[in-house]
Parts: sequence; structure tokens; C-alpha cells
Amino acid sequence: MPLVKNGAVVADDFITVADDAQLPGDAPALISATRFLADPEALIGRNSPLGVIWPNNRNIAELAPWADRLALIALVFPTFRDGRAHSQARLLRERYGFRGELRATGQVLRDQFTFLVRNGFDAFDAKKPSDAAAFNEATHRYTEFYQPTGDGHLSALQLRKQRHKVAAG
Repeated sequence: MPLVKNGAVVADDFITVADDAQLPGDAPALISATRFLADPEALIGRNSPLGVIWPNNRNIAELAPWADRLALIALVFPTFRDGRAHSQARLLRERYGFRGELRATGQVLRDQFTFLVRNGFDAFDAKKPSDAAAFNEATHRYTEFYQPTGDGHLSALQLRKQRHKVAAG
């Protein structure tokens, strides 16, 4: 499956590791929330990047104490009608200050791509190459928004205030 990150199709450096499999020595690993929560301190202490697949039916606050030491958090959309991962993404970016890769996985429709970006996702696990191209396009389609969100962009109101300050000098 193609991985789209920051608007480009890229190779996925992370190896998804089953709960009963051994972690790769020095390669970036992506593990389940269950495996991570069993011994988070030992896993965080690895000498290579670690990512966690976090289901949308778990409280994101459980992950918060370690979020700043994770390289990747993959939030799961089990069905396109279930948007709880959007809320989790905003919490991670805005409340818990997560700055690593935030990846959307699972059932996401093209209509939702702009919302993924606005809510702080910077990577998308595409099901097919055409979705990768559409996600890439969505990341560049709009430059100004009315609502403030977790993607770091200023809202249209904030931009206007900023321009007014500069003009007023």
C-alpha cells in the first residue's frame, strides 16, 4: 500500500510487528496499543523509532504520557462512518502537543482527506495509488480556512488580524 506523507508518496520505514513477534533490532517498529501498554517504558527505551497503532475506541489520554517519545501514532478508522480518530488527532496535536508522524489508517473516503489534514494528520496509509494522488492533492487544495484546527495553520480571522497589525505598524 502506498504511504502518503507531507503530500508525497514515500516508502514506509516502519515495520508493522505482530504482538507475538520479536521486534526488529534497529529498524523502526509499529506495534499495537495492547503490546505497547503492556510495557511502555521498556519499549520507549529502544534505540530506534517506535510507533503505536491506536484504535479509536481507546481513550487517547492513556497514550499521552509517552506521546512525546513516539515517532509515529497510527489512528484507525474501522469504517468511513466512524470519525472518532479525527477527535483523537486533534487531542494529540492540540492538547498533548504530539509533533511526530500522525498517520490515518483504515477506511477513509476521499471526501475526508481535507479533514484529515486539518485535524493534524500528516500521513495516510492509502489503499490504492489513486487515493495517494488524491490525498496529495487535498493537502494543497486550500490555503485558508475559517476554523482553527490542529494542523498549525492560522485561521482566516487570525490571518486578517495579523495583516491588520502589520498595516497599522
